[in-house]
Amino acid sequence: MTLLSTVRIDTMDNFFMKALKTAPLILLIIGGINWLLVGLFHFDIVAALFGHESVFSRIIYVIVGICALYCFTLLPKIQELSKNH
Repeated sequence: MTLLSTVRIDTMDNFFMKALKTAPLILLIIGGINWLLVGLFHFDIVAALFGHESVFSRIIYVIVGICALYCFTLLPKIQELSKNH
């Protein structure tokens, strides 16, 4: 393996890890906006797009919930960053 290929692999690994950490936050924000719409306007965009109580809607809700649970693991890291700045 050459140095250039090692750098490319490291760059792809960093990109992949950043994407894995960013995607749950994005889905959590989208889920929060959906709840905002439900609270203000009684409009559930997931149900509107995929059907009320459909299997796909339930899968979306579960994925957003899992992302919320994952984001709990980010709290210590955020607190550590805020202490350093």
